[in-house]
Amino acid sequence: MKKVILFLLGMAFVGCKKESSEYDFSKAPVVEKSALLNKASNFFKSVSTVSEENISQEKIDLGKKLFYDKALSKNGTISCNSCHNLAAFGVDNKSLSLGDSKELGGRNSPTVIYASLHSMQFWDGRAKDVEAQAKGPLLNPVEHGIPNGEFLEKKLRAIPQYQTMFKSVFPNDKEPITFDNLANAIGAFERKLIPKSKFDEYLDGDESVLSDQEKKGLNSFIDNGCVTCHSGVAVGGQMFQKFGVFGDYAKMTGSKKIDKGLYDLTKKDADQFLFKVPGLRNVEKTAPYFHDGSVASLHEAVKMMGKLQLNKDISDKDANDMVAFLKTLTADVDVKYKE
Repeated sequence: MKKVILFLLGMAFVGCKKESSEYDFSKAPVVEKSALLNKASNFFKSVSTVSEENISQEKIDLGKKLFYDKALSKNGTISCNSCHNLAAFGVDNKSLSLGDSKELGGRNSPTVIYASLHSMQFWDGRAKDVEAQAKGPLLNPVEHGIPNGEFLEKKLRAIPQYQTMFKSVFPNDKEPITFDNLANAIGAFERKLIPKSKFDEYLDGDESVLSDQEKKGLNSFIDNGCVTCHSGVAVGGQMFQKFGVFGDYAKMTGSKKIDKGLYDLTKKDADQFLFKVPGLRNVEKTAPYFHDGSVASLHEAVKMMGKLQLNKDISDKDANDMVAFLKTLTADVDVKYKE
C-alpha cells in the first residue's frame, strides 16, 4: 500500500512539473503577424508608439480654458473651439469658417485632433508646430481679430483667474501672462488630443478588430499608392504635394476660387498648387474636404484623389472598401477635454 501511495505522489509531482513547463512563457511560440498587418506596419504607426509628453496638469488646464475662451477674440464672439469644435471631432463641418468679424476665412479649418503629430501646420505649412499655429488665427483680422499680442496680454491680465493660473504654470517669469506663454499653454492642451482608434488596435496586434471589408480597404489603400503621401502615425501631415498632379483640381471639385497654395506665401512658381498633405485620422467626421471644403462626400473625395493624384480610376467597390478602412481611423477625444 505504501508503495502505491509513493508511486501516485511521484506521478503527481511529475504531472505538476510538466504543467509548470507548459506555462513557461519564455518558451512560448511567437505568433506571427499576417501578411497584411506586416505590410501595413511598413507604412503606418500606432499612436501607442508616440511618447507621452511630460506636461503638467496645470498647464493642460490653462490651455483648455484658453482654447474655449471667447475673450481671445476682439469682439468676444468666437473661441478656438468655434472653428475647431472638440464636440465635433475638432472641426465645424463648414467649407469656410466665420470669424469674429463675421467674415469667412480663406481656407477650410482642419481638425486640431492629432495636429501635434504633424510636421507643419496650416494648409501652407507656415507654422512649425501647434504652439506657433495657435498665434496665427488670434492675430488674423478675419479670424479672431486681435490687433497684436500686447492687446491680448493686457486683456487677460485684467482677469484675476488668469493671473493666478499663469503664475502657477510659469512661476519663474516676472510677467507670466505673455503672448508666447498663452500659445505655449494652448499647444500643451492640443498635444493631449491623440486618442486611440480601432486601426491603432489593429497595428498593435489585434487583427480581429478589423472586418474583412476594412482589411480589403486597407490593402487597396496601400496597393493604389495612397501611402505615398498618407502614411506614418498621422496618416499624412508630413509633406507638401501638388493638388492636381494629373489634372485641374478645380474642374473636378467644382471649386469657385482658384487657390495656388504655398505659392501665395513664397511667390515661387514651383510652389503653385502645393498644399500640406492633410492627416486622415478622423477623416470620416471632418467633412467637407480639401483646402476649400469643396467636396462633401468622402467616397467622392477618394475617387477624386485617385484621378487627380494617381491618374487612376478608382472603382466604386474599391472606394467603398477604402472608405470602410478610413472609418477605422475615427477616434473621439476623452470627455474631460470637452467643454
